[in-house]
Amino acid sequence: MKQEPNHKKIYPRTNDFNTVYLKNVITSSNIIVDDFTMYNDFNNDPKDFEKKNVLYHYPYVNNDKLIIGKYCSIACGAKFIFNSANHTLKSLSTYPFPIFGEEWDDAMNVCEAWDNKGDIVIGNDVWIGFEAVIMSGVHIGDGAIIGTRALVTKDVPPYAIVGGIPAQIIRIRFEDSIIEDLLKIQWWNWSTEKISEKLTAIRSGDIVVLKE
Repeated sequence: MKQEPNHKKIYPRTNDFNTVYLKNVITSSNIIVDDFTMYNDFNNDPKDFEKKNVLYHYPYVNNDKLIIGKYCSIACGAKFIFNSANHTLKSLSTYPFPIFGEEWDDAMNVCEAWDNKGDIVIGNDVWIGFEAVIMSGVHIGDGAIIGTRALVTKDVPPYAIVGGIPAQIIRIRFEDSIIEDLLKIQWWNWSTEKISEKLTAIRSGDIVVLKE
């Protein structure tokens, strides 16, 4: 008998300990992951995502967030690089003097050592490929695909496929009318029961049935 989807467990598949539902292993309140988004890691324990994949993240200083929607697929080694990695370009020097205030001037604000570009926001049904790197401030639209080892430095529109260093749009996955329908339908917000009912249409690309 087929089991109903369960987004509250850690491991989606029996005896597969390389894949986790991220929401259920995150502890930081500044990393917000929605239902069914999964991370696979065959090099490290995927439960260590927060420590090994979310880098230069000091929310108690910046209050910056990583926000990931529903039904995303994140491949092994994908990295999210936060604001504290961005040595400021406003200064005549890239050296982060404010970080070492006790050596130079303890009146400096540590946040002035970097340029704060804001949160990283990942939409729903996004696929992030092997060892891709997402930089601070980037917003990735619903349904986008991030290619293997892509370096994403700017926003990615919904249903775009991007790749390269820096990442550029390779193509858009569907016609504009289909993208408009998908963004309107937002199937990822349906109940698991309704998704199960429409799963064949989702997998086969039958937008007509999905709209019924």
